[in-house]
Amino acid sequence: MTIVVQKFGGTSLANLTRIKAVAAQIKQTVDGGHKVAVVVSAMAGVTNDLVAYCDSLSKTHDPKEYDTVVAAGEQVSAGLLAIALQTIGVSARSFLGWQLPIRTNNMHGDASIESIETSNLQTFFKENSVAVISGFQGLNLNNRITTLGRGGSDYTAVALAVALKALRCDIYKDVDGVYTADPKQDKQAKKLEYVSYQNMLAMIAKGASVLQKKSVLLAMHHQMPLYIRTSFDSSAGSLVTGDADIPKKDPKTQARLGIYDEYRASVGV
Repeated sequence: MTIVVQKFGGTSLANLTRIKAVAAQIKQTVDGGHKVAVVVSAMAGVTNDLVAYCDSLSKTHDPKEYDTVVAAGEQVSAGLLAIALQTIGVSARSFLGWQLPIRTNNMHGDASIESIETSNLQTFFKENSVAVISGFQGLNLNNRITTLGRGGSDYTAVALAVALKALRCDIYKDVDGVYTADPKQDKQAKKLEYVSYQNMLAMIAKGASVLQKKSVLLAMHHQMPLYIRTSFDSSAGSLVTGDADIPKKDPKTQARLGIYDEYRASVGV
């Protein structure tokens, strides 16, 4: 059984039409012979609305209750995507962070993942195809819901890929890869085919928001390759991986290309 982790952000899930399109993409991976653990963000704009509700009631709100509220957006996405998958004949169900569980420390609003229990998922995958997991959330030792900070669903996806020993971790964004600069601001920005973990961290330190720092650090520690791509078309994305694994132009190192040709073929580009 090969497991692929796929993460879809809020823009990819912005409305029911987009959710149906994402379900169709996931079905293609299932039809390719894989089990899929899908991590979802809240639909675009939903988390901002939930934050605003909390702020309107109290600027000094209880952080534990704040996390309870803002984690709800991912619950909606997970349920809707599971329904969309079931509608097109894919055996799927949703899982919230506490149902695995995803265990975190007690830092409300910016928690770190300490462990993920995968036995429920492994049992589910014996007879089913897709588990849709709410990103951005976990459960602390006091059994209170915690959230993982900005970009927390990326962090969930990487941690889940590591815990499941997944074949790969695909992260779908509203951009089709990692660029030398923000393509929305700089028309001269170039998409990078390969990015080392270290360079990705340097870009984050300079303000790049394509990935959360904790997700890259975790991927680097466990050597989990991340494939950054878009859900809006089939264009090739960017592979974030270790320095030693990035193919060089020198002909003497072209033999390394084999593993990446195989990898890129496995993600359909």
